[in-house]
This record gives sequence, C-alpha cells and structure tokens, in this order.
Amino acid sequence: MKPVLVLLVVGLSPSLVGPHTPKLAAFARRSALRPLTTVLPSVTCTAQSTLLTGLMPSGHGAVANGWYFRDLSEIWLWRQSNRLIAGEKVWEAGRRRDPRFTCAKMFWWYNMYSSADWSATPRPMYLADGRKIPDHYTHPPALHDELDAKLGQFPLFRFWGPATDISSSQWIAGATKHVMATRDPTLTLCYLPHLDYDLQRFGPDLAHPDVKKSLADIDRVAGELIDAAEAAGRTVIVVSEYGITPVTDAVHVNRALREAGLLAVRVERGRELLDAGASRAFALADHQVAHVYVQDPADVAAVRTLLEGLDGVETVLDAEGKRASGLDHPRSGELVAVSRADRWFSYYYWLDDARAPDFARTVEIHRKPGYDPVELFLDPAIGIPKLAVGWRLAKRMIGMRSLMDVISLKDTRLVKGSHGRLTDDPADGPLVISPRTDLMPDGAVAATDFKELVLAHVFE
Repeated sequence: MKPVLVLLVVGLSPSLVGPHTPKLAAFARRSALRPLTTVLPSVTCTAQSTLLTGLMPSGHGAVANGWYFRDLSEIWLWRQSNRLIAGEKVWEAGRRRDPRFTCAKMFWWYNMYSSADWSATPRPMYLADGRKIPDHYTHPPALHDELDAKLGQFPLFRFWGPATDISSSQWIAGATKHVMATRDPTLTLCYLPHLDYDLQRFGPDLAHPDVKKSLADIDRVAGELIDAAEAAGRTVIVVSEYGITPVTDAVHVNRALREAGLLAVRVERGRELLDAGASRAFALADHQVAHVYVQDPADVAAVRTLLEGLDGVETVLDAEGKRASGLDHPRSGELVAVSRADRWFSYYYWLDDARAPDFARTVEIHRKPGYDPVELFLDPAIGIPKLAVGWRLAKRMIGMRSLMDVISLKDTRLVKGSHGRLTDDPADGPLVISPRTDLMPDGAVAATDFKELVLAHVFE
C-alpha cells in the first residue's frame, strides 16, 4: 500500500490556481489537474459525503448541510454523527481490501463516531451558564489533549464568523502533520476551509487585495503540508468540494412563503420563531439551494408556481427533477429550488426586524433554520465594531449575560460569493490534482468516482 494524503482545499477552482498560489500551481504543473463534476447541492456535507462514499445524495442521505427531521418536526444543520451517512466509506473499502489499512480523518464533516482510526473535528463546549468555549472532539479521546498540548486551544472563533482568518486552517494543518508523523495512517484526509470564507466575503475576484492575500495564505499552508507529506513518501491528492461564483443579493424564499400564508411562526417574548411542524410549507435555505418542505401534497403545485415566480430562482425540482439530480431521498424537500448563478437563498422568515429572533444577529449555526453567510461580517451599521465586540466580551467576562448581537439583519448584499448550484464553467468549479497522471482520466473526474480514485492511489 502507498500512503496518501487527500488535501481538501475548499473553494479552490482551476481559475484560481496561478500566480497567487505559487506552491499549488507548481504542484499542478508536475501533476494532472482535472475539473471535478460534483453533485447538487454542491455544499460541504453533500459533496464530502459523495467523495467518501461514491454515492449520490439519494444514496448517502446528506441532501444538504442539514434537513428537516420530519419525525421531530425540527430543522437541524451541521450535525456531526457519521451514522447519519449511508454507504461504505473509503476507509472501510480500503480496510476490506487490506486489514492493515488505516485512516486519519482530520476535520472532514460527519466526523464523530465514524469507523476511521483517528479523527478530529470542531466541537465547542456549551456551558450551563450560556458560554460557548472553543474546543474540538477527537477519536481516540487521548488525541484531544495531545493536540492541545502541541498546538494550543483550537481557534473556533476564527474557524467561522467575522473573525475568521487563516489561523484555524493552520491549526488543522499542524494537527494533520502531527497525526501523520505519529500514527502513519495509510490514508489521511485533511480539510482546509480558509479560502471558502474569504471568497464568500469578497467574491472570486483576483483583483481584490483580500482575495490575493487569502490565496497566498492558503497556498502557504497547503504547500507546507504537501512538502511534509511528500518528504515522508506520501502521495498527495488535492481536491475541492465546489467553486464559488459572484453573487449580488439573496432571495428571501421563506418571506414569500409566509406572505402566501404557508409558513407559520410562534411568538416567544415578542420574537418570532419559525414553526416548521405547523407550517404548510417552508424552506431550508442552504446557499444556492433551498429544500422546500410541503406538508400537504395538494399544496405542492401551488408552492411550485410561487417559487418559480420569485425573482432570482432559476429552477424548481419536483419528484422527477430530484430523481434526475440524484436528490430523491426522504430527507429532501418535496420541492428543491435552485437560484440563479448571481443569487443565493436567505433563511429570513420574519417581516419586521423588530420581531426577528434574538439569535438572528449573532453567529449561531445551530439555531438558525438555514445557512447565514452574513455571519461572516460585522454589522456595518455599528460605528466602532471593535469597541462593540469588546464591550460585549467584557460584560461576559464579569458574569453578565450578553448577546454577541453584531450581525446585520438588513444587508444581504454584503455577501459577494456563493455556491451550491452547479457552475456553468468548469474553470469556476471544483478540481482534483494528482501527480499520478497514469491514474487520472483524460477529462473531468466525477465526484462519484473519487472514492475509487483514492483507493487506486493507495493500492496502485
């Protein structure tokens, strides 16, 4: 067996590999770079599950970054149990071929309770007094303190939110290098998310100084990992889940459903919460795709007509469309809306900002019934943002309850890049780079073929 490092550089597309990424460009020149034909929706949990199982969403069940749990009547995003994902994973297939096969899964999603030999994933501590403490979860548990001793506390608040920067990807890279050096896994899976966030903030604009810096930062981290892996005799495969394309504004799909009398809310202390179980129809918005759940089959046709009439909606998949796209799974909505290339779906459902839930102006990926990229920005209406954040932190430090309510409710135009919809140009989509040119196809790599491609690299 040949040891392999699969380096997932999120948001990297062929059009971004060039002068601003000298290390990755050099790696590509001595390798084969191919577009990756990905799945719909091209979002983290769906794409990664396909890469690792070789199945379409209809097979593995990750129909988005979350879905409506019909038996609970609740929306849940960013769950972490690997037991939610069906299908044989790549490391299980490798172990079936050779029992000596081992795998380290470093920060890829659905990383808890998997059958991988070693793993680490973000997992904050939620204390009873309301505090959220940065932390991570590992298997085996002893690896947690080992990584903390070597690298310090995992920088969770720089992994997602307005303070996001390269430090979280650096921490993940350091943890990956440590596990490769001390455990010597046959297959190492490493997730580097940094580029994804800045491309959503600023768009994939190579003229933007912050994009240039972001590309240089992730290139340096990825280059160091490639060098370390190759020095240890590992073959490196670079892959991305999706490409990010420019957007101008959001489509407020849930507001349209509410105005049509289909979406229900309940009021708590003057604030409105989406009541999924009581709604005739609502949308789980996830970047450029929205799963629309319709309680009564008799309403489906009318809801479809409503969705198709919204400015910014490109297509609406019904049962036949979901089958054609590999999204015909019970977790999917009765309808799946896909935005135009220049738009994305907000989760917003309230009609008056004064009645928005208290978590709407915070970074809260679990309470919000949909993805919210506006969490990447401090509210531009705040005059002195650092002072505002510092004041809220100070109140928390002396034991006072304080919301970190610094996220805008109004300016969805802040977001300049998105993904989820299949890109029109392969140069703007995801990619695969491998030095094993003999194993790479002449054309694009299908996401469903990636699992077998990785195994071919291991077993030659």
